[in-house]
Amino acid sequence: MASEFQRSKVVLVFGAMDVTEDGYLTEEDFRLLARRWSALRGSDEKLLTTVMLGWWETLQQAAGSDRVTLDDVLSVVDVLPHNIEPVLGTADAMFGVVDSDNDDFVSEDEYRVMIEAWLGHEGTTDFAVLDLDGDGRLSRAEFATLWAEFWAGDDADAPGSYVFGPVQAA
Repeated sequence: MASEFQRSKVVLVFGAMDVTEDGYLTEEDFRLLARRWSALRGSDEKLLTTVMLGWWETLQQAAGSDRVTLDDVLSVVDVLPHNIEPVLGTADAMFGVVDSDNDDFVSEDEYRVMIEAWLGHEGTTDFAVLDLDGDGRLSRAEFATLWAEFWAGDDADAPGSYVFGPVQAA
């Protein structure tokens, strides 16, 4: 069962993923999220749609419905610590999309664009906290670590817990 902290993290992202703002997630939300990302970043909409629809299928199967609730998402989050590969695969695909200059690093500006694409508005992140080695950019390995900490972790002090910005109590 997800902790209150995990729930708080998922509430933050669930609200952003519910593009249609109807209180649940549908395939349309995932397509719109990919489109929003592509429009903002000018990136490969086909790749983003494939990644997003992969997660949609996972959530849809867990829910057994074409409407996924917050609790359905939390049930998937509950098993991620024991099945981290899908999270790491998504992190790798997202890294490729975020790294707009293809230098194999994500700069603070590139990261800011990612947050805006996910949330649908500017977000507040402390890039210095996320930059695990302090070199002013995120490597592919750092990005994967942060992504795993966010989706599968339960440590409020872990830098990855704040991938999408400050987490409010649920």
